[in-house]
Amino acid sequence: MKQAQIGFWPAAALVAGNMIGSGIFLLPATLAVFGQLSLLGWLVSGTGALLLAYTFARLSRLITTNGGPYAYTRAAFGDFSGFVVAWGYWISLWTGNAAIAIAFVANLTPFFPNLKTDSSLSLLACLLAIWGTTAINLRGVREAAQFQLITTALRLLPILLLATLGFQYFKWENWAVDPRQFSLGDVALQTAALTFWSFLGIESATIPAAAIRDPERNISRATWWGTVFSALVFVASCSAVMGILPRVELQQSAAPFADAAQLIWGQTGYYVIAAAAAIACLGALNGWILLQGQIPYTVAKDGLFPPFFGKENPRGAPANALILSSVLMTGMVLLNYTDSLQEQFKKMILLATLANLIPYVFSALAEWIWLWRQGRFQWGLHWSLVLRSVLTFAFATAAILGTGWNTIGSGLLLLVLGMPVFAWLKWRKI
Repeated sequence: MKQAQIGFWPAAALVAGNMIGSGIFLLPATLAVFGQLSLLGWLVSGTGALLLAYTFARLSRLITTNGGPYAYTRAAFGDFSGFVVAWGYWISLWTGNAAIAIAFVANLTPFFPNLKTDSSLSLLACLLAIWGTTAINLRGVREAAQFQLITTALRLLPILLLATLGFQYFKWENWAVDPRQFSLGDVALQTAALTFWSFLGIESATIPAAAIRDPERNISRATWWGTVFSALVFVASCSAVMGILPRVELQQSAAPFADAAQLIWGQTGYYVIAAAAAIACLGALNGWILLQGQIPYTVAKDGLFPPFFGKENPRGAPANALILSSVLMTGMVLLNYTDSLQEQFKKMILLATLANLIPYVFSALAEWIWLWRQGRFQWGLHWSLVLRSVLTFAFATAAILGTGWNTIGSGLLLLVLGMPVFAWLKWRKI
């Protein structure tokens, strides 16, 4: 696949842009009840995210092919595990992307109030977002990455203003809670589960590896620094908003960042932050659509997905994979368009979260398993690698359990549905 290559900054923007999406703008309201204790959750989820970022950074130097977690899982555990990760991850992408498209429309409601009440109008706006960003990706990886760099810059400025200048309006009484009314262990688990959603996308730069210039160097740097930067932005901005708005008001807020900006800078601030939230969703949608094309394309080239997904257009973009994924995404939206925007978002996001975590579990163990299969593993030399792998595996497993047994059951059913596809592909090779 011949594509124009992208460098460090667009790759880092892909990582940060996919993480700093729709989730961050609602987190302060979700965490309000925990006050300053929410820092425990950020500490746990941030540590887990950095462990995963370091894991992906190391793996990207060892295994430089396209596919990210899928490629690492296949290299370490074989074809079947690679297929399971790719199948679940691909479905999570177009399911989660449908939710991001809906969140984009929801964030347009301050400018177009009719989107709240007119389901046909909101459906049209949602489909325009899906197919507009798909069209950008059909032009190639470089164009998609450049669009991601622009939208990341546009959304970050207002967020960084709140994360810095916002602390001038910070009030301790808005943020502080009595820790004696909580079990700190429960708080850490609950807030970690809530905050980790914001970190999904750590692996973004590893998936289009072949399109990144000097991948051994740039993928690891983009993954690590994109995650570090995002973590700092998350903690600072959410804490600032939680200290600006009174807790009762914050818990009832549908747009906490915009409400905080309105309190500081008036109606202008409200609309600027609302626009940043919409741009964040659009940028995240663009970045995740890039991945929903790259994953099935790469797996098809390896013979583990139907050959249909391996077709390129004249610009080198995985056209069939992109178009079919966006058709399925459109179907998800059409099936639920009569519900409210909030209800649609909730229906689609839980399963997408679970399916994103499964590749993290496999990737956590992939490096030392791969070294062992290559005959290069030595306990005396690699004990720290094993320790880090076990800690990362434990974190990702705990995060999966945190999604709930109903979601886990639905996820297992989703993976079982892929088994006939794997069996058919293996039968074709006999």
